[in-house]
Amino acid sequence: MTTRRAVLAGGMAMAAMGLAGGRARAAGAARPVKPLVLGHRGCSALRPEHTLASYAKAIADGADFIEPDLVVSKDGVLVVRHEPNIAETTDVADHKQFAGRRTKKTVDGEEQEGWFAEDFTLAELKTLRAKERLGPLRPESAGYDGQFQLVTFEEVADFVAAEAAACGRTIGVIPEIKHSTYFAAAGFNMEKLFVERVMASPYLRRAPLVVQSFEISNLKLLRGLLGDLPNLQLMQLIDEDLKVPADEAKAGGKTPYAAMLTEEGLAGIATYADWVAPWTRQIIPLGEDGRLGAATSVVADAHRAGLLVGCYTFRPENHFLPADFRNEAGDAARNPDGSVAEIRRYLSEGLDGFFTDDPALGRRAVDGDAPA
Repeated sequence: MTTRRAVLAGGMAMAAMGLAGGRARAAGAARPVKPLVLGHRGCSALRPEHTLASYAKAIADGADFIEPDLVVSKDGVLVVRHEPNIAETTDVADHKQFAGRRTKKTVDGEEQEGWFAEDFTLAELKTLRAKERLGPLRPESAGYDGQFQLVTFEEVADFVAAEAAACGRTIGVIPEIKHSTYFAAAGFNMEKLFVERVMASPYLRRAPLVVQSFEISNLKLLRGLLGDLPNLQLMQLIDEDLKVPADEAKAGGKTPYAAMLTEEGLAGIATYADWVAPWTRQIIPLGEDGRLGAATSVVADAHRAGLLVGCYTFRPENHFLPADFRNEAGDAARNPDGSVAEIRRYLSEGLDGFFTDDPALGRRAVDGDAPA
């Protein structure tokens, strides 16, 4: 049961970041004092994603929030992985005892082949080790391949609580509930599992908690189930492919993500969510020359609707940067200065937060260059 002390602590933590959630939704969420640095899968530019090492690095480098993506094991435990298919981010292919579990599945309309988290018990998943999915681009992270085990949402919450106590500052958690419709068809209620885990965690009941999803109905459901928590906010993600959200498509709907970024669509999001988070190029698109073009009106329109605005994802390699900000070091090279410059261009549009694979660079973009 949530105690009065935990509720007050949660409200104070949100206030410290300039945020307000829970019942404040009807009036619109307060904008943060500074744009929030959201550690995308931790510090995934330098450590294998969704490992405690990645989260530790993100926290040490100044992330305001760390992001655990949530899938589920065969025995119903929320596990932190970016997607159900674990072929690219674990060493499962090296485990001969699991060779027979390689299969094909359709996830949100896309056929995939590999190994899927929901086909493994937690004990089996714990025998696997994480690896870097972008090895050639991220040799430092790839150097840690095979060293870190997969972790549960519970373990991440406990770890962040300990890190927050050790460093003496509030660290928010921004989980993404992955593929609710897909998992529901497999017999798993992701929202029920999530609510149970939040209510069982003293830290998640009081620390800043922003729940994200590319689906809509699960956020609306969570608003009803957890809306009284003063530390809670909800974030509607906008897919870069502008297709129809999976839950809407399952229900026969035909409204694509693009319609959600219109003034009418943003007003609709504001009835259940606190944030909207488009892909970066939906805020400032690339021109034919690969350079940033003129900004869209999405940020201003969302603010008028009472929404906070985030975006995903800033990555520090030349490969991912607009042509304006690349250097001559080669496509695969890290380009910290270019990444900071790109982030600052987006911040000039009024972002309230942003996901970055390298929180140290995000911190630098927000706070200014550290003295030499």
